[in-house]
Amino acid sequence: MLQTLHRSKTPSGAAYIDQGQGRETLVLIHGVGMRIEAWGPQIARFSKDHRVIAVDLPGHGFSAPLDALPEMPHFVAWFARLIDELGLEAVNVAGHSMGALIAAGFAATEPSKLRRVALLNGVYKRTPMARQAVEARADQILSGAFDREAPLERWFSADEKDGEAYHLVHELLQQVDSSGYAAAYRAFATGDAVYLDSWPTVTAPAMFLTGDGDKNSTAEMAEEMAKAAPRGQAVVIKGHRHMVNLTAPQEVSKALADWLTWQTAQ
Repeated sequence: MLQTLHRSKTPSGAAYIDQGQGRETLVLIHGVGMRIEAWGPQIARFSKDHRVIAVDLPGHGFSAPLDALPEMPHFVAWFARLIDELGLEAVNVAGHSMGALIAAGFAATEPSKLRRVALLNGVYKRTPMARQAVEARADQILSGAFDREAPLERWFSADEKDGEAYHLVHELLQQVDSSGYAAAYRAFATGDAVYLDSWPTVTAPAMFLTGDGDKNSTAEMAEEMAKAAPRGQAVVIKGHRHMVNLTAPQEVSKALADWLTWQTAQ
């Protein structure tokens, strides 16, 4: 049974949690179809010594739908508004999948509000074949044909299907609002092209983490982004796929803990 975390809401309707305290703030953005609870291991770990804020994407969990067209810059603007509404100054931002694209856009457009950025299972420069496949899925979802089981086949290996992570993600996919999912997936399908040339201008420490078994957010993508960013570093978790923060929580949390120690000024 899913244990729902207590949320607050911003004036514009974004649902979030705010736990822990510390000198720095860590903000977590989940991926399409998920919600705050998908960050459970990281919330538990980092709220011990940081202020941790995690947010439901628009139309996901308890957040209001996006009040604009489902395009990546509008999701980035939504996130920037959240940061302002919470009265936050420079923050550390970690995003997973769709959340990684939002984090990348935030790094590109709001550098003064960023200390460090981490992209978990982020996409970068999809091949034409991969782009065609993801856009076809977006069109199918928009048509109302939302297969809530299909992502599980891409996100988990066969030997992970009896684990707690699989069952949690399965439950979250069953509960997600179909229109909220469709809007976010449309932005996800086209959003990797929006900020892809921005990494050379991002001077904040940037970590790019993925699982070596993730066929859509590949290790090669993480390494290419790390090379493009002046202070980038790639981390590849062996033996895991797309939901690596849940299937390898200790390894991912260790990588994030190391990232949070990187100096923010040279």
